[in-house]
Amino acid sequence: MKRIGVLVSGGGSNLQALIDSIRNGELSAEIAVVISNKEGVYALERAKQYDIPSRVISHKDYATVADFTAAIVSCLKEFDVDLVCLAGFLRILDRVLIDAYPNRVLNIHPALLPAFGGKGMYGHHVHEAVIASGAKYSGATVHLVTPETDVGPIVCQGIVEVADEDTPETLAAKVLQVEHRIYPQAVRLILEGGYRIDGLRVRRA
Repeated sequence: MKRIGVLVSGGGSNLQALIDSIRNGELSAEIAVVISNKEGVYALERAKQYDIPSRVISHKDYATVADFTAAIVSCLKEFDVDLVCLAGFLRILDRVLIDAYPNRVLNIHPALLPAFGGKGMYGHHVHEAVIASGAKYSGATVHLVTPETDVGPIVCQGIVEVADEDTPETLAAKVLQVEHRIYPQAVRLILEGGYRIDGLRVRRA
């Protein structure tokens, strides 16, 4: 059974999507540990509800990003994690994580990368930018994490229509539904190993 480590900073709805996919048999894996950089977030309560071990590793306790990331890697190793899933984790990490888990770190982004990614593009900022751009479609992207933010090989995407009356809040709600659907799909593909990396595309083998 493959073991997943999930990194969170907030409510953990994508964590819940992974939990649900495991419980209903769609995803053959085990969530070994949930790591948050913040105390008191609801994602930790979700972990508790399902008897999943959790840890809080605060970025405020470390002098550098490298030290903070090293502490996270140490925890992941402690729990024998095979795959790392960033699920609303709102801190940029050092490449020490990628070096420890090459092509084994996934992130989900609330837009259709490579558009609307990079510095400052998170949460409501993404949806505000999409609406301001006049784009007719948005969605979510699961990608492999690389040292450059939001530019790793794309594993899976899902699309939603941007309606004329959409606000950042209504668009976020639509995109979140897509996230919950495609993240377990992407995790399953990577864990099963039936893929190859072709430039910035992850292709089924």
